[in-house]
Amino acid sequence: MAAVGRAGAEDAGGSGSAGSSGGTGGSGGSGGKAADGRTGGARAYRGDGITVSFDARVCRHAAECVHGLPTVFDTARRPWIMPDAAEPGVIAEVVRRCPTGALTYRPADGGAEVPDRPTTVRRTADGRLLVRGELRVTDASGEVRETPRAMLCGCGRSAEPPYCDRSGECGEHEG
Repeated sequence: MAAVGRAGAEDAGGSGSAGSSGGTGGSGGSGGKAADGRTGGARAYRGDGITVSFDARVCRHAAECVHGLPTVFDTARRPWIMPDAAEPGVIAEVVRRCPTGALTYRPADGGAEVPDRPTTVRRTADGRLLVRGELRVTDASGEVRETPRAMLCGCGRSAEPPYCDRSGECGEHEG
């Protein structure tokens, strides 16, 4: 595990920088453990008031982050996440917009992102299931991922079940 610097990225065995996943999130990850306790390909970007973690394996490029706060999230820059470029509360609000849970945050005061309660499931017009709450998702390989948000496949044709990879009917629309 690499050392962490301010506004730097801690590589937890991931596939490198954001955007290196070929546009689908990739498989990334060597099963290492990030400083925030998550496993797999997550990278932590530490700032003074907040640490933002990114897991390329589940990112489906909804772009809520780059559209919501481009001063913090800029895929053309390295590191692509600059957690000191805005107020922690504003960053947290934008991270919570990420439908897949690829982005999570941890305030510097030691708190944690509070999952939505009660848990909600919303089916999109194209069949994806957007789930928010205190989730424990088990993938096809048996890996368990605890996350506050997930985008699950509703058509059953994903190559990465239970996550939607937009390869089936769920991928026919951009909605």
